[in-house]
Amino acid sequence: MHRPPYLTIAAVLAALQGLVLLVWAFLVLVNVSTMSVTSAIFFLAYAVALGLCAFGLWHLHSWARAPIMLTQLIALGLAWDSRDANVAVAIGLAVIALATLGCVLHPASLHALEPDESA
Repeated sequence: MHRPPYLTIAAVLAALQGLVLLVWAFLVLVNVSTMSVTSAIFFLAYAVALGLCAFGLWHLHSWARAPIMLTQLIALGLAWDSRDANVAVAIGLAVIALATLGCVLHPASLHALEPDESA
């Protein structure tokens, strides 16, 4: 089965989110303290996991859909929480999260991720 364009967009957006988390982990490490090291480890682990899920989505593995959707829901919560502190960040988080959710939940994407009954 071929990968629909919506699923390609979702995988690329999730991979970009993972890349942003990697950069964030590095930036947190620049300000070294006990808390920043543990935060950097968390962000690094999350970036790797999200990158693996983006890779899984790219290769039409249905298991990757749920963690990517959960990440988008968390991003929407973060966008809502930061709406007063930094509107630009809130809008960016919300737009990317909604675009990714829309692409993953598009009927063509859902069909591509359905298990193959004939196998």
